[in-house]
Amino acid sequence: MKLTINGEKKQVVQESVTVTELLADQGVEMPDTVSVQINGDFLERETFDTRVVRDGDEIDFLYFMGGGSWE
Repeated sequence: MKLTINGEKKQVVQESVTVTELLADQGVEMPDTVSVQINGDFLERETFDTRVVRDGDEIDFLYFMGGGSWE
């Protein structure tokens, strides 16, 4: 299956893979804190175990960070 993950073309061996499985397969650090966007739509974390990615999907793994200071 061909996917675009964070802007890079990737080949995934499995034909049926959930978002949770894909996070593990791609070695995503801190999967409990990542947000996932598929084809421009953000997923609810509760759907990661059941949402199956499809051939041609564009997937982004996003980390939102706080911090910094205002001077």
